[in-house]
Amino acid sequence: MPLNAYLNFNGNTREVVEFYAEVFGVEADIMTFGSMPADPANPLPPGSENLVMHARLTIEGSDLMFSDVFPGMPFQQGNNISLSFSSKSEAAVREAFHKLKEGGSITMELQETFWSKCYGMVTDKFGIGWQFNYINE
Repeated sequence: MPLNAYLNFNGNTREVVEFYAEVFGVEADIMTFGSMPADPANPLPPGSENLVMHARLTIEGSDLMFSDVFPGMPFQQGNNISLSFSSKSEAAVREAFHKLKEGGSITMELQETFWSKCYGMVTDKFGIGWQFNYINE
């Protein structure tokens, strides 16, 4: 699987995605935080239902992905890009995650989510943010 860029914004992701979709003449695939399965233990903050949880544009065969930062999470313009590693091999996801966390910091430990059996985030020792996603098809 290829590596893809993942861009984060502070509440204006839909505007960004729609602009890039128009520029490149492609369709946008957008999911909101409100479309996630409800989690009574961690309810969404009021007003965040329409923020973009995940969006994707496929431009000339490459995926560019986007998300609004979750309400309450830090956002710093200029540091709003990470790399996304997706694989059909859970072992490859786990191995890369554990190697890149050495000297870095874990943002989200590998765990099951509603879209993946194994997903996590880490910032490597060089300050690069990574997202890991096991594609269990």
